[in-house]
Amino acid sequence: MKKHLIGTFILIGALVQAQSSCQMALNVTPGQYLMGVVNGSAAAPICTGGQNANQALWYKYTPTQNYQITITTNLLPVNQGKDSRLHVYTGSCGSLTCVGGNDDISGSNFLSEFTFAALANTTYYIAFDNRYGNNANNVTFQLIQNAPTPPPAGATFSTVNLPAINGSFKNCVVDMNGDYRDDIVSVSNGNIRQLIQFPGQFDVIDYPVASTSFMPSWSIAAGDLTKSGFNSLVYGSGQGVAVMRAAQNGSSYALVQSNQYVFSQRGNFVDINGDGHLDIFMCHDVQPNVYYINDGNGNLTFFQGGLGDFPTGGNYGSIWFDYDNDGDVDLFVAKCGGGPDRSSNTLHRNNGNGTFTDVSVASGLADPVQTWSAAVGDFNHDGWMDILVGASSFSNGGHKLMRNNGNGTFTDITAGSGWDTNTTTSIEFVTYDFDNDGHLDIIGGGSKILYGNGDFTFTSRPTNISNASFGDLNNDGFIDVQANSTIFYNNGNQNKWSKVTLRGIQSNRNGIGARVEIHGPWGIKIRDVQSGVGFRYMNSLNVHFGLGQSQTISKIVVKWPSGIVDQILNPAINTVINVVEASTLNNEAFSSEQFVLYPNPAADVLNIQTKFELKNYEIFDISGKLIDSNTFNNNQVNISSLSNGSYFIVINTTENTRKTLKFIKK
Repeated sequence: MKKHLIGTFILIGALVQAQSSCQMALNVTPGQYLMGVVNGSAAAPICTGGQNANQALWYKYTPTQNYQITITTNLLPVNQGKDSRLHVYTGSCGSLTCVGGNDDISGSNFLSEFTFAALANTTYYIAFDNRYGNNANNVTFQLIQNAPTPPPAGATFSTVNLPAINGSFKNCVVDMNGDYRDDIVSVSNGNIRQLIQFPGQFDVIDYPVASTSFMPSWSIAAGDLTKSGFNSLVYGSGQGVAVMRAAQNGSSYALVQSNQYVFSQRGNFVDINGDGHLDIFMCHDVQPNVYYINDGNGNLTFFQGGLGDFPTGGNYGSIWFDYDNDGDVDLFVAKCGGGPDRSSNTLHRNNGNGTFTDVSVASGLADPVQTWSAAVGDFNHDGWMDILVGASSFSNGGHKLMRNNGNGTFTDITAGSGWDTNTTTSIEFVTYDFDNDGHLDIIGGGSKILYGNGDFTFTSRPTNISNASFGDLNNDGFIDVQANSTIFYNNGNQNKWSKVTLRGIQSNRNGIGARVEIHGPWGIKIRDVQSGVGFRYMNSLNVHFGLGQSQTISKIVVKWPSGIVDQILNPAINTVINVVEASTLNNEAFSSEQFVLYPNPAADVLNIQTKFELKNYEIFDISGKLIDSNTFNNNQVNISSLSNGSYFIVINTTENTRKTLKFIKK
């Protein structure tokens, strides 16, 4: 991207000192600006905390027409060896809206660059609030003004018929045999038919199963109940819940049928109580929601209440994701029914101890819009999950695009997003990056995809697909679609991609509930692994990222439900990366000339002797669970609060090298 940045530049030779608050921001136009001393403390992630930085350097820019704007400290040789963190906002001081930003470009380059679509006569606030010693001072930044980027052409699809599809119930696109390739599952009463993906073909396998009166007329989901490597299925019917539990060797399925009446809607596999085993949640249309706790062997115990207790239900579309970035998954329920309570959407915060708190009103999501599902994703790349609440009827209001503010609340930013002018409704809303441009798109009825621009705006483009199951059915890195007896293969383009597959050890085998991040020149992109999104179908458990034209990824981070954090540095693009839980934590050997930890064992303080400049550290216990992370204090780490035992310390240097060493707390 950098080699295409062109425009008119005005070099500002003298120091132009920005003000230390948003209210006193200095007006800027295209050109270069030498900043002075940055006293603001670091705000991480982007836009979190920076809004109130009173010792930052603040600027503001108001274009007279639409432009593609790049703000960069990266292109200028004068900044070599320096460090910056960049935030961009709209709105008004005291009520700012995050557009995005960037901290480290990649590797050992700690400079910043951010490109966004700027709208005419809109004021953008630019803040540099980072300080890492003197490296953050006297940095020059450049504002580059280019013609706006043309709207995306969008993805195109080619169709292939599948005469082997079985029955008329809901289908799955998901890996069923543990090889991490997406397969196709269709069911009929007495049979599960699987189309197992092999290069260039599908093998059709039928599994006879016990008949049940609870067929998936409303929803279907998949997950590994017993950590066998083979996924089970849960059927949501209008009368009850049925589970087809996979045998340990995947050769058969046993029917586990609920005796309770459940008017099922959306069902999910998720670890509700955090014990490392998948449980099952099911929305109830006419009563409080129900769930089934797994004992680890696939035996399920029925519970009702505590996760949406309105007596007459109205619960339609459930989606589990980490809205508050605390490491455990929370529950949003899209509701539809008569009366404000039966219709108002709910959000339940996971307390981390197997209990949940209803935060619907406090979060701003208790909205009576008639909806059957919602699409959850980070639509502006700020590291927080946002929500598109999709309307199934306009009787109680239209679609709602809700921005996660990073403080437990959401704000309605539908106006001007493209969703305010979307006149079609749907019961199914799902988000993927269909064209691999790096921005999440949303499909939701009307034979169109709303393509994300990365800034909370969406461009509508027609498509020949509708609601269905989604995954990569030819393993080429682009999202395909399976609808009844047709595969819609994504024709792809020149954009790059990355696909991450997971194998949990302490966590559930699928890694459902994990947060996956990729870091690179764009900053950060995040996904949560989910079983059961949209309203009816089951989609891939593999994690897919479009990269646009980016050629590198600096690291992939997997934050498992167990608390273990894995990191893969500098992975290749256009590849599938399989991550096994805790596999990247090891005790590397380094010579005494590089790092010395002393004393070791240590009681209170761990000293690090090294020729490198230290940046920050992370401490993991022997199982790989993250215990502490912080910056160094004079090359020392206070370990007095740790329990006695063995630990790993991961040392990050200012050269972006990462060293792992073992120590003992006594």
